[in-house]
Amino acid sequence: MKRTAIYPGTFDPITNGHLDLVERSLRIFDEVIIAVAPSHKKKPLFTINERLKMIRGSLRRYSRARVEKLEGLLVEFVERKKGVAILRGLRAISDYEYELQMAHMNRRLKTDIETVFMMPSEEYSFITSSIIKEVASLGGSLKGLVPGNVERELKKKCSK
Repeated sequence: MKRTAIYPGTFDPITNGHLDLVERSLRIFDEVIIAVAPSHKKKPLFTINERLKMIRGSLRRYSRARVEKLEGLLVEFVERKKGVAILRGLRAISDYEYELQMAHMNRRLKTDIETVFMMPSEEYSFITSSIIKEVASLGGSLKGLVPGNVERELKKKCSK
């Protein structure tokens, strides 16, 4: 049986920290689906289609990873994709409380879907999409923090 993990988030934009988790999770799972949430509440910088395109460009080297738009409840999406787990990253203790609440709610909704928490490699533990957008908006270097295609899109978006 194929073990598929669903990695949900807004990915506005995707960072090398996200890709680190994808790469490392592929040691555990046969396939990882990045599920991109529209998240109107967060007021994303990039549209859902822009994010999907950037992620596709960033995943080229990972043959067992793909990206899809997340629609509806996460646990129902996981079920439709025949996923066995929800993958979530924890950078700091401040992430834990929120992620724990979400994991418990998801387990209550679908008891057979597990949540797997992974920590990014140390070099990416401080990176958030919000910090990336802030640095980009102020013209700072993003070298080594985001894939090249994402850096180009951020520069275009922030120069408008």
